Amino acid sequence: IHVGPEGYAALAALPNASTVLSAQVGAAGLRATVAAARAGKVICLANKESLVLAGALIRQICAETGAVVLPVDSEHNAVFQALRVHDMSRVPHAVRRVILTASGGPFRGRDRAFLSTVTREQALNHPNWSMGAKITIDSATLMNKGLEVIEAYHLYGVAPEYIEVVVHPQSIVHSLVEYADGSQIAHLGTPDMRIAIAYCMAWPRCVDTGVAPLDLVRAGSLTFEAPDLSSFPCLALARRVVAAEAHTPGGAGLPVVLNAANEAAVDLFLHGRIGFMDIPALIERALDAHEAESPDTESPDTKSPDAASPDTTGTFLMHDIYHIEALDAATRRRVHHWADAAGTQGTGNA
Repeated sequence: IHVGPEGYAALAALPNASTVLSAQVGAAGLRATVAAARAGKVICLANKESLVLAGALIRQICAETGAVVLPVDSEHNAVFQALRVHDMSRVPHAVRRVILTASGGPFRGRDRAFLSTVTREQALNHPNWSMGAKITIDSATLMNKGLEVIEAYHLYGVAPEYIEVVVHPQSIVHSLVEYADGSQIAHLGTPDMRIAIAYCMAWPRCVDTGVAPLDLVRAGSLTFEAPDLSSFPCLALARRVVAAEAHTPGGAGLPVVLNAANEAAVDLFLHGRIGFMDIPALIERALDAHEAESPDTESPDTKSPDAASPDTTGTFLMHDIYHIEALDAATRRRVHHWADAAGTQGTGNA
Protein backbone atom coordinates (compact mmCIF):
# COMPACT_ATOMS: atom_id res chain seq x y z
CA ILE A 1 0.00 0.00 0.00
CA HIS A 2 1.45 3.35 -1.06
CA VAL A 3 0.56 6.47 0.92
CA GLY A 4 1.07 10.22 0.49
CA PRO A 5 3.53 12.04 -1.77
CA GLU A 6 6.00 9.15 -1.73
CA GLY A 7 3.21 6.81 -2.75
CA TYR A 8 2.28 8.95 -5.73
CA ALA A 9 5.94 9.10 -6.72
CA ALA A 10 6.19 5.30 -6.54
CA LEU A 11 3.12 4.90 -8.76
CA ALA A 12 4.40 7.46 -11.27
CA ALA A 13 7.65 5.49 -11.65
CA LEU A 14 6.14 2.01 -12.05
CA PRO A 15 8.15 0.19 -14.75
CA ASN A 16 5.06 -1.22 -16.48
CA ALA A 17 3.59 2.26 -17.07
CA SER A 18 4.76 4.13 -20.16
CA THR A 19 2.51 7.18 -19.72
CA VAL A 20 1.67 9.14 -16.58
CA LEU A 21 -1.19 11.65 -16.35
CA SER A 22 -0.07 14.14 -13.70
CA ALA A 23 -3.34 15.69 -12.57
CA GLN A 24 -3.04 16.37 -8.84
CA VAL A 25 -3.90 19.91 -7.79
CA GLY A 26 -1.13 22.30 -6.80
CA ALA A 27 2.27 21.62 -5.26
CA ALA A 28 1.07 18.18 -4.16
CA GLY A 29 1.74 16.92 -7.68
CA LEU A 30 5.43 17.85 -7.76
CA ARG A 31 6.97 14.64 -6.42
CA ALA A 32 4.99 12.41 -8.77
CA THR A 33 5.86 14.55 -11.81
CA VAL A 34 9.57 14.54 -10.92
CA ALA A 35 9.47 10.77 -10.32
CA ALA A 36 7.86 10.20 -13.72
CA ALA A 37 10.50 12.39 -15.38
CA ARG A 38 13.32 10.50 -13.67
CA ALA A 39 11.79 7.24 -14.89
CA GLY A 40 11.73 8.53 -18.48
CA LYS A 41 7.95 8.47 -18.87
CA VAL A 42 5.67 10.28 -21.27
CA ILE A 43 4.09 12.80 -18.88
CA CYS A 44 0.66 14.20 -19.75
CA LEU A 45 0.89 17.30 -17.57
CA ALA A 46 -2.28 18.78 -16.13
CA ASN A 47 -0.42 19.87 -12.99
CA LYS A 48 1.01 23.19 -14.16
CA GLU A 49 2.38 23.87 -10.68
CA SER A 50 5.08 21.25 -11.24
CA LEU A 51 6.70 23.43 -13.90
CA VAL A 52 6.06 26.61 -11.91
CA LEU A 53 7.85 25.17 -8.88
CA ALA A 54 10.60 23.21 -10.58
CA GLY A 55 10.65 23.98 -14.28
CA ALA A 56 14.43 24.15 -14.58
CA LEU A 57 14.87 20.94 -12.60
CA ILE A 58 12.26 19.02 -14.62
CA ARG A 59 13.73 20.22 -17.93
CA GLN A 60 17.15 19.04 -16.81
CA ILE A 61 15.83 15.62 -15.76
CA CYS A 62 13.93 15.18 -19.04
CA ALA A 63 17.08 15.98 -21.01
CA GLU A 64 18.94 13.29 -19.07
CA THR A 65 16.28 10.55 -19.16
CA GLY A 66 14.43 11.20 -22.42
CA ALA A 67 11.14 11.84 -20.62
CA VAL A 68 8.56 13.78 -22.63
CA VAL A 69 6.14 16.39 -21.26
CA LEU A 70 2.85 16.85 -23.13
CA PRO A 71 0.65 19.76 -21.95
CA VAL A 72 -2.93 18.92 -20.96
CA ASP A 73 -3.93 22.50 -20.07
CA SER A 74 -6.23 23.60 -22.89
CA GLU A 75 -4.18 26.75 -23.57
CA HIS A 76 -0.83 24.98 -23.72
CA ASN A 77 -2.28 22.07 -25.61
CA ALA A 78 -3.45 24.63 -28.19
CA VAL A 79 0.05 26.14 -28.40
CA PHE A 80 1.56 22.64 -28.71
CA GLN A 81 -0.71 21.87 -31.66
CA ALA A 82 -0.10 25.25 -33.30
CA LEU A 83 3.67 24.74 -33.07
CA ARG A 84 3.37 21.58 -35.17
CA VAL A 85 2.57 23.71 -38.22
CA HIS A 86 6.29 24.29 -38.76
CA ASP A 87 9.28 22.02 -38.17
CA MET A 88 10.89 23.98 -35.34
CA SER A 89 14.10 21.94 -35.59
CA ARG A 90 14.65 23.40 -39.07
CA VAL A 91 13.38 26.93 -38.39
CA PRO A 92 14.20 27.53 -34.70
CA HIS A 93 13.51 31.28 -34.86
CA ALA A 94 10.17 31.06 -36.62
CA VAL A 95 8.08 31.83 -33.50
CA ARG A 96 7.63 35.49 -32.62
CA ARG A 97 5.04 35.32 -29.81
CA VAL A 98 2.96 32.87 -27.81
CA ILE A 99 -0.50 34.30 -27.05
CA LEU A 100 -2.48 32.68 -24.23
CA THR A 101 -6.20 33.34 -24.07
CA ALA A 102 -8.14 33.83 -20.83
CA SER A 103 -11.88 33.73 -20.32
CA GLY A 104 -11.64 36.58 -17.83
CA GLY A 105 -13.50 34.52 -15.24
CA PRO A 106 -16.78 35.48 -13.57
CA PHE A 107 -15.65 39.03 -12.70
CA ARG A 108 -14.44 40.33 -16.05
CA GLY A 109 -15.02 44.08 -16.25
CA ARG A 110 -15.50 44.52 -12.50
CA ASP A 111 -13.48 47.04 -10.48
CA ARG A 112 -11.58 46.62 -7.22
CA ALA A 113 -14.43 48.04 -5.14
CA PHE A 114 -16.78 45.33 -6.38
CA LEU A 115 -14.15 42.60 -6.09
CA SER A 116 -13.59 43.42 -2.43
CA THR A 117 -17.20 42.33 -1.75
CA VAL A 118 -17.45 39.07 -3.74
CA THR A 119 -18.36 35.82 -2.03
CA ARG A 120 -17.01 32.31 -2.32
CA GLU A 121 -20.12 31.23 -4.24
CA GLN A 122 -19.77 34.07 -6.76
CA ALA A 123 -16.10 33.28 -7.35
CA LEU A 124 -16.83 29.59 -7.94
CA ASN A 125 -19.38 30.35 -10.66
CA HIS A 126 -17.20 30.18 -13.78
CA PRO A 127 -19.04 31.15 -16.99
CA ASN A 128 -17.47 28.59 -19.35
CA TRP A 129 -15.62 25.76 -17.61
CA SER A 130 -16.51 23.19 -14.95
CA MET A 131 -13.39 22.81 -12.80
CA GLY A 132 -12.27 22.15 -9.24
CA ALA A 133 -12.55 24.85 -6.58
CA LYS A 134 -8.88 25.88 -6.47
CA ILE A 135 -8.42 26.34 -10.22
CA THR A 136 -11.80 28.10 -10.47
CA ILE A 137 -10.67 30.69 -7.92
CA ASP A 138 -7.35 31.00 -9.79
CA SER A 139 -9.35 31.72 -12.94
CA ALA A 140 -11.36 34.39 -11.11
CA THR A 141 -8.18 36.15 -9.90
CA LEU A 142 -6.33 35.55 -13.23
CA MET A 143 -3.61 33.74 -11.26
CA ASN A 144 -4.34 30.68 -13.38
CA LYS A 145 -3.20 32.66 -16.41
CA GLY A 146 -0.15 33.91 -14.51
CA LEU A 147 0.87 30.34 -13.70
CA GLU A 148 0.37 29.45 -17.37
CA VAL A 149 2.75 32.25 -18.42
CA ILE A 150 5.46 30.66 -16.24
CA GLU A 151 4.52 27.23 -17.59
CA ALA A 152 4.83 28.49 -21.18
CA TYR A 153 8.32 29.79 -20.46
CA HIS A 154 9.45 26.31 -19.41
CA LEU A 155 7.51 24.35 -22.04
CA TYR A 156 8.52 26.33 -25.10
CA GLY A 157 11.64 28.30 -24.17
CA VAL A 158 10.03 31.57 -25.24
CA ALA A 159 11.35 34.68 -23.47
CA PRO A 160 8.79 36.08 -20.97
CA GLU A 161 8.39 39.32 -22.92
CA TYR A 162 7.14 37.31 -25.91
CA ILE A 163 4.44 35.50 -23.93
CA GLU A 164 1.22 37.51 -23.96
CA VAL A 165 -2.25 37.16 -22.48
CA VAL A 166 -5.50 38.32 -24.08
CA VAL A 167 -8.96 38.01 -22.56
CA HIS A 168 -11.34 36.05 -24.80
CA PRO A 169 -14.68 35.62 -23.00
CA GLN A 170 -16.10 33.00 -25.37
CA SER A 171 -13.27 30.46 -24.70
CA ILE A 172 -13.40 29.28 -28.31
CA VAL A 173 -9.86 30.27 -29.32
CA HIS A 174 -7.76 28.34 -26.82
CA SER A 175 -4.44 30.05 -27.67
CA LEU A 176 -2.34 31.24 -30.61
CA VAL A 177 1.21 31.22 -31.92
CA GLU A 178 2.53 34.17 -33.93
CA TYR A 179 5.24 33.43 -36.47
CA ALA A 180 8.04 35.56 -37.87
CA ASP A 181 6.05 36.40 -41.00
CA GLY A 182 3.33 38.05 -38.88
CA SER A 183 0.81 35.25 -39.30
CA GLN A 184 -0.94 33.67 -36.32
CA ILE A 185 -2.05 30.07 -35.99
CA ALA A 186 -4.96 29.62 -33.58
CA HIS A 187 -6.47 26.49 -32.06
CA LEU A 188 -10.27 26.68 -31.89
CA GLY A 189 -12.68 24.23 -30.36
CA THR A 190 -15.62 23.61 -28.08
CA PRO A 191 -14.56 24.38 -24.48
CA ASP A 192 -14.33 20.74 -23.38
CA MET A 193 -11.24 19.29 -21.67
CA ARG A 194 -11.74 15.90 -23.33
CA ILE A 195 -10.10 17.33 -26.46
CA ALA A 196 -6.83 18.27 -24.75
CA ILE A 197 -6.72 15.15 -22.57
CA ALA A 198 -7.31 12.82 -25.52
CA TYR A 199 -4.71 14.61 -27.65
CA CYS A 200 -2.05 13.91 -25.04
CA MET A 201 -3.17 10.39 -24.11
CA ALA A 202 -3.32 9.29 -27.76
CA TRP A 203 -0.35 11.36 -28.99
CA PRO A 204 0.80 11.43 -31.75
CA ARG A 205 -2.57 10.13 -32.98
CA CYS A 206 -5.70 12.30 -33.12
CA VAL A 207 -8.82 10.41 -32.03
CA ASP A 208 -12.58 10.94 -31.83
CA THR A 209 -13.37 12.34 -28.37
CA GLY A 210 -17.14 12.41 -28.64
CA VAL A 211 -17.11 16.19 -28.26
CA ALA A 212 -19.54 18.04 -30.54
CA PRO A 213 -17.63 19.86 -33.30
CA LEU A 214 -17.38 23.63 -33.05
CA ASP A 215 -20.14 25.46 -34.94
CA LEU A 216 -18.73 28.89 -35.77
CA VAL A 217 -22.09 30.22 -36.96
CA ARG A 218 -23.72 29.32 -33.67
CA ALA A 219 -20.72 30.59 -31.71
CA GLY A 220 -21.21 34.01 -33.28
CA SER A 221 -18.81 36.84 -32.46
CA LEU A 222 -15.39 36.21 -30.98
CA THR A 223 -14.03 39.13 -28.96
CA PHE A 224 -10.64 39.93 -27.43
CA GLU A 225 -9.43 42.52 -24.92
CA ALA A 226 -6.44 43.32 -22.76
CA PRO A 227 -6.43 42.04 -19.17
CA ASP A 228 -7.14 44.57 -16.40
CA LEU A 229 -4.01 44.35 -14.23
CA SER A 230 -5.33 46.91 -11.75
CA SER A 231 -8.35 44.86 -10.76
CA PHE A 232 -6.55 41.54 -11.28
CA PRO A 233 -2.96 42.06 -10.06
CA CYS A 234 -2.15 38.34 -9.79
CA LEU A 235 -1.19 38.24 -13.46
CA ALA A 236 1.30 41.07 -12.95
CA LEU A 237 2.75 39.29 -9.90
CA ALA A 238 3.30 36.15 -11.98
CA ARG A 239 5.02 38.21 -14.68
CA ARG A 240 7.33 39.66 -12.02
CA VAL A 241 8.23 36.10 -11.02
CA VAL A 242 8.84 34.79 -14.54
CA ALA A 243 11.18 37.72 -15.18
CA ALA A 244 13.23 36.54 -12.18
CA GLU A 245 13.02 32.96 -13.50
CA ALA A 246 14.49 34.07 -16.82
CA HIS A 247 17.37 35.80 -15.03
CA THR A 248 18.17 32.99 -12.55
CA PRO A 249 17.26 29.28 -12.92
CA GLY A 250 14.73 28.66 -10.17
CA GLY A 251 13.94 32.39 -10.04
CA ALA A 252 15.71 32.73 -6.66
CA GLY A 253 12.80 30.80 -5.16
CA LEU A 254 10.16 33.33 -6.20
CA PRO A 255 8.07 30.85 -8.23
CA VAL A 256 7.84 28.63 -5.15
CA VAL A 257 6.80 31.58 -2.98
CA LEU A 258 4.23 32.74 -5.56
CA ASN A 259 2.58 29.35 -5.81
CA ALA A 260 2.66 28.56 -2.08
CA ALA A 261 1.28 31.97 -1.12
CA ASN A 262 -1.46 31.62 -3.71
CA GLU A 263 -2.48 28.13 -2.60
CA ALA A 264 -2.55 29.22 1.03
CA ALA A 265 -4.51 32.40 0.27
CA VAL A 266 -7.05 30.59 -1.95
CA ASP A 267 -7.63 28.02 0.79
CA LEU A 268 -8.15 30.82 3.33
CA PHE A 269 -10.64 32.50 1.00
CA LEU A 270 -12.55 29.26 0.38
CA HIS A 271 -12.86 28.83 4.15
CA GLY A 272 -14.16 32.37 4.64
CA ARG A 273 -11.13 33.65 6.54
CA ILE A 274 -10.05 36.36 4.07
CA GLY A 275 -11.67 38.37 1.29
CA PHE A 276 -11.14 38.01 -2.45
CA MET A 277 -8.76 40.96 -2.79
CA ASP A 278 -6.68 39.70 0.13
CA ILE A 279 -5.46 36.91 -2.16
CA PRO A 280 -3.18 39.13 -4.34
CA ALA A 281 -2.30 41.26 -1.30
CA LEU A 282 -0.94 38.26 0.60
CA ILE A 283 0.93 36.96 -2.46
CA GLU A 284 2.63 40.31 -3.05
CA ARG A 285 3.55 40.59 0.62
CA ALA A 286 5.11 37.11 0.51
CA LEU A 287 7.14 37.94 -2.60
CA ASP A 288 8.35 41.23 -1.10
CA ALA A 289 9.34 39.55 2.18
CA HIS A 290 11.21 36.77 0.38
CA GLU A 291 13.19 39.23 -1.74
CA ALA A 292 13.99 41.38 1.30
CA GLU A 293 15.44 38.36 3.09
CA SER A 294 17.71 37.21 0.26
CA PRO A 295 21.37 36.67 1.23
CA ASP A 296 22.32 39.59 -1.00
CA THR A 297 20.39 42.12 1.08
CA GLU A 298 20.13 40.74 4.61
CA SER A 299 22.10 38.42 6.83
CA PRO A 300 20.34 35.32 8.24
CA ASP A 301 20.69 36.73 11.79
CA THR A 302 18.30 39.59 10.97
CA LYS A 303 15.54 37.50 9.47
CA SER A 304 12.10 37.37 11.00
CA PRO A 305 11.28 34.28 13.12
CA ASP A 306 8.85 32.88 10.53
CA ALA A 307 11.25 33.24 7.59
CA ALA A 308 12.50 30.23 5.66
CA SER A 309 16.00 28.96 6.33
CA PRO A 310 19.00 30.43 4.45
CA ASP A 311 19.08 27.32 2.26
CA THR A 312 15.67 28.11 0.81
CA THR A 313 15.66 31.88 0.31
CA GLY A 314 16.98 34.59 -1.92
CA THR A 315 19.31 33.74 -4.76
CA PHE A 316 19.78 30.10 -3.69
CA LEU A 317 19.04 27.85 -6.64
CA MET A 318 15.97 25.67 -6.12
CA HIS A 319 17.86 22.61 -7.31
CA ASP A 320 15.94 19.77 -5.63
CA ILE A 321 12.47 19.06 -4.33
CA TYR A 322 13.58 19.13 -0.69
CA HIS A 323 14.59 22.81 -0.90
CA ILE A 324 11.42 23.54 -2.87
CA GLU A 325 9.19 21.82 -0.32
CA ALA A 326 10.90 23.58 2.59
CA LEU A 327 10.34 27.00 1.06
CA ASP A 328 6.78 26.02 0.13
CA ALA A 329 5.97 25.05 3.72
CA ALA A 330 7.63 28.17 5.20
CA THR A 331 5.65 30.43 2.85
CA ARG A 332 2.34 28.76 3.72
CA ARG A 333 3.02 29.20 7.44
CA ARG A 334 3.88 32.84 6.88
CA VAL A 335 0.69 33.58 4.90
CA HIS A 336 -1.49 31.89 7.53
CA HIS A 337 0.27 33.90 10.25
CA TRP A 338 -0.41 37.17 8.42
CA ALA A 339 -4.05 36.29 7.83
CA ASP A 340 -4.54 35.38 11.49
CA ALA A 341 -2.92 38.60 12.63
CA ALA A 342 -4.89 40.82 10.24
CA GLY A 343 -8.34 39.36 10.79
CA THR A 344 -9.46 41.20 7.64
CA GLN A 345 -12.28 40.52 5.21
CA GLY A 346 -11.69 41.68 1.66
CA THR A 347 -9.83 44.94 2.23
CA GLY A 348 -6.74 43.86 0.31
CA ASN A 349 -4.61 44.70 3.34
CA ALA A 350 -4.06 41.24 4.82
